Amino acid sequence: MTLEIATIGVYGFDEESFFQALIKAEVDTFCDIRARRGVRGSQYAFANSKRLQARLADMGIRYLHFPALAPSKELRQKQYTADKATRTAKRQRTVLDTTFIEAYRDEHLVDFDSTDFVSQFEDDVHIVAFCCVEREPAACHRSLLAERLQQDLQAPIIHLTPDET
Repeated sequence: MTLEIATIGVYGFDEESFFQALIKAEVDTFCDIRARRGVRGSQYAFANSKRLQARLADMGIRYLHFPALAPSKELRQKQYTADKATRTAKRQRTVLDTTFIEAYRDEHLVDFDSTDFVSQFEDDVHIVAFCCVEREPAACHRSLLAERLQQDLQAPIIHLTPDET
């Protein structure tokens, strides 16, 4: 299996541009790595679990949910504390705090086996998209997971952002 990795966040996209970005990138498998699969705001209703899964199914894109890869409540609190110290609103964050990065790696990636993880995918998987909510990849744990997979599997990464659709 030759694997390519995409990352995508919900914020900043409207419904059509979100799904068009997935089509343009030729994503065949969508991995939701959010703990809670809902997004506040009517403009993001398309990313709520049932609607999202239905639309992806209509597009022929597999949907998988990996809540164990989401940061814990305690870990999210570390980022919120850092955001408060820098007076950064969550939706305005452009990078993760180093405390969060180190803690996420300790909590989720120390014993993470990339080969074992991708063995869960169907044999015909080529482009996997990891999704969370943050607009900027560097402001989200999805980038940490993607970097780990790139490191271990030499899989190329593309970050799908609203500015590039």
